[in-house]
Amino acid sequence: MKVLYFAWLRTRIGHAEEDVDLPPSVTTVAELVDHLRGLSDAHAAALADMKAVRCAVNQDFAQPDAAISAGDEVAFFPPVTGG
Repeated sequence: MKVLYFAWLRTRIGHAEEDVDLPPSVTTVAELVDHLRGLSDAHAAALADMKAVRCAVNQDFAQPDAAISAGDEVAFFPPVTGG
């Protein structure tokens, strides 16, 4: 699975993207977040407050209970506003 990080998430984690091998037990966005938090202290800090982070799966906004699979692209980014 390709995981992308944007804006301050990219800065805190230290890279813009990574390929992640998912254990079979990870099937939702929420489970992915828990898995990512375990990768490093930087991941844990960046993903600590999911109220400040949005997610997209295959370029569609996704909620924590959204299903994911190994071939998906998942992006994490802060809320954005237009103007």
